[in-house]
Amino acid sequence: MTTVSGKTKNGFTYEGDYEQASAGRVIWTATFRRDGDYAGVRHGRMFDMQGVAPAALDDLVKADIEATWTDAT
Repeated sequence: MTTVSGKTKNGFTYEGDYEQASAGRVIWTATFRRDGDYAGVRHGRMFDMQGVAPAALDDLVKADIEATWTDAT
């Protein structure tokens, strides 16, 4: 499992982790906070990630976490 963290464009911080599953899938979970207070949790899956370099995978997971939190309807 790999750990990631960051800050979303709308000011929430997150800590999460992800792991590569079978057939090029990546599954992730992230916990969001605002000013240290719990704000929520999200889970996600990404497909067709086989062959992606580890550094690029971190960036792709962070982008998916950001999009899932900030683009939620």
